[in-house]
Amino acid sequence: MFKVKAIVTALAASTLLTGCYVVPMHPAPGATNNQQPGAMQPVMRPVYTARLYPTNDAAAALGRVSGTISNPERGHGEFAFTLANESFSGEATRAPGATKGTANATGNRGSYVKCNYTMSSAQLGTGTCTFANGATYDMHISQ
Repeated sequence: MFKVKAIVTALAASTLLTGCYVVPMHPAPGATNNQQPGAMQPVMRPVYTARLYPTNDAAAALGRVSGTISNPERGHGEFAFTLANESFSGEATRAPGATKGTANATGNRGSYVKCNYTMSSAQLGTGTCTFANGATYDMHISQ
């Protein structure tokens, strides 16, 4: 009986242990893939600086102006600057692939400006601006 009990115990133990397996404590170094899905980087849209230099007496009385053309996507950008305590905002447009464009803005006190410009490269351009009061400026655009 002792022999039968030992055999039954051995069979029971072997049956229970068939589902077990050994897990190594320190797995062997294998090839690792360090490529992680990249987080989407925000697209940095260019912001251009528009500097306006006086070319007549009416403009000289107001002084030099510095503004921005931002978000110039698909030929449309936001044109903004401040002159003599008046904030101007409007739009700069250019046909896709074209070098010539226009920029128009209105002021919060009723004035307006119209500019024509030509881009000589993707980062540089020049033009002229005429204000409602007759002031004229040369415009230099850079990124």
